[in-house]
Amino acid sequence: MIARGTIRVAAICACVHGVWAAPAVAQQSVPGSLTVAEAVELALRDHPAVRAARAGSSAAAAEIGVARTAYLPRLDALWQANRATRNNLFGLLLPQSVIPPVSGPVLETQTLDGVWSSAGGLLLSWEAIDFGRRDATVNLARTESGFADAQRAATELDVASAAADAFLGVLAADAALGAARANVQRLLVFADSVRVLVENQLRAGAERSRAQAELAAARNRLAEAERNVELARLSLADAVGASGTRLEVDPGTLLQPPSRPISTSFDPASHPRAVAADAQIDAARARDRVIEMTYRPRVELQSAVSGRGVSRGVDNIPTGNGVALDVPNWAIGVSVTFPSLEIFRVRAQRRAEADRLEEAAAHYEQTLQMLQTQEARARAVTAAALLIAANAPAQLQAARDTDAQARARYDAGLTSVIEVAEAQRLLAEAEAESAVANLAGWRALLAEAVLKGDVRLFLEQLRPAQTPSIP
Repeated sequence: MIARGTIRVAAICACVHGVWAAPAVAQQSVPGSLTVAEAVELALRDHPAVRAARAGSSAAAAEIGVARTAYLPRLDALWQANRATRNNLFGLLLPQSVIPPVSGPVLETQTLDGVWSSAGGLLLSWEAIDFGRRDATVNLARTESGFADAQRAATELDVASAAADAFLGVLAADAALGAARANVQRLLVFADSVRVLVENQLRAGAERSRAQAELAAARNRLAEAERNVELARLSLADAVGASGTRLEVDPGTLLQPPSRPISTSFDPASHPRAVAADAQIDAARARDRVIEMTYRPRVELQSAVSGRGVSRGVDNIPTGNGVALDVPNWAIGVSVTFPSLEIFRVRAQRRAEADRLEEAAAHYEQTLQMLQTQEARARAVTAAALLIAANAPAQLQAARDTDAQARARYDAGLTSVIEVAEAQRLLAEAEAESAVANLAGWRALLAEAVLKGDVRLFLEQLRPAQTPSIP
């Protein structure tokens, strides 16, 4: 399951080259005018969240190699020289790290004179039998690497979809701005004609005030539309990892209605978020296995070669300079250790890990339910958006006809400025809705593609529209 989710989201990068055939973007550069495919590619290349997720995935993969080094033998080397007293006494010391041990027999007389001594040696250790503990540790590293890779895939999907959505947001803001400008220009002409009629005493002065009020309101809406355009471009720059850069967009065929809905089957278990949740379950199981394996014996083969040197013997007769390792020793043996009382800690850890496993399983089920609910909602939203986009031209034409008829009636003196203002308001709303209707359809298709875990499904909708038909 992890491999499928990784392949799906890794194909987001490939779709930009294979499906869209967009030109590659140079490192640390932004094209003068971005297409939606280039925005997705730029986000997948430069966004900090993607770089962090990829670095985390690479680090988790490297941890597998770290875990495998536990199978290698260990070779420790030591050499030391010191000057110290040589007094000793019978008895033992419990394991500690404060009092240095003194070797040799107890002397008849005590002295505070120091002697030089040295020591050096090699210790080769290899854990021959671990009863599956190291294998469990390596498997844990693999599952955690799979979890990190699944999280990377989910992050790439989120970043790619956010870049595409921000791109559509810029187009929608630009379209709304165009409609607002057209409305202001239309009201300017109408307000000027009303002014002429009022000055010639053909209309009441109140009608001029009403026309000016409508014009002022339209200018306010224009200012809001200009603000929305700037905010949308800032959001796009942030989504592609180029904050602070003013980006221009190339709409391509996105201003046309979508050609067809996404009709591929939906498998929530293959979605990158579900894959990541499932990988979290595997990681919890692997951790539990490692904890279980800690309560196993360890069998180590050990071999040592060492040498000691001291400047005086037990009879206080000088034997050398104390630096030369003139007393050799060697040893070979087997050590078996068993943490018998660790059973209590292991049981407590496994109880805690069982709760984490249950939490991960519940999170996986919750993720599947959320994806299924969102997919059903996306279908409904997509169907409604496509219907609205198909009905938008008729709505716009009707609003234009209403505005033309109201203007004609006003010019003929058959109605007041109120009817014209209402007709122009309806026309402005129809123009704004028509401008974003197709983009709402594309945005709904994007949401549906994201829920299926593959942004290519959205990009493929653009291919038929941009490819010239061949007779």
